Amino acid sequence: MKKFLFLFIFTFSLFSACSSDETTTYYLIRHAEKDRTDKTNKNPDLNKVGQERAVKWANRFKNVPFDAIYSTNYNRTLQTATPTSESKSLEIIKYNPSKMYDSIFQQETKGKTVLVVGHSNTTPAFVNKILAEEKYKDIDDNNNANLYIVTISGDEKTSILETVE
Repeated sequence: MKKFLFLFIFTFSLFSACSSDETTTYYLIRHAEKDRTDKTNKNPDLNKVGQERAVKWANRFKNVPFDAIYSTNYNRTLQTATPTSESKSLEIIKYNPSKMYDSIFQQETKGKTVLVVGHSNTTPAFVNKILAEEKYKDIDDNNNANLYIVTISGDEKTSILETVE
């Protein structure tokens, strides 16, 4: 009888561990408005409006319990992420947009709530990669207000697109 009880408890525990339903949530945004005065500058800073938007993003995310913040290694993306990272006391983790949503990123972020700051072409591409479908197009160059929220719960993936002015 003890063996049967032990086997039952072991099987139940194993089943519970395997069927745990972790939820991963990604918040993905494009960098805020950049300084366009020098057309030759490949790595511009944010302009005044962009700096203000970066603070607005931090305010928008004030009640979001981020576990990690990722940004490409450009001034404009890092400066967009900084107010949020400072308010959450989180370091910004730099990522390579050519390796979006690879197995390492998936493993590191599984079950977490994550902010990802990218660009007009990489942000929707990142969302599409997570969703495994071509749902979103590149962001218009004058649009810095899109917020994509992707949730993965078990095998189910959902996304919403908000505009945050």
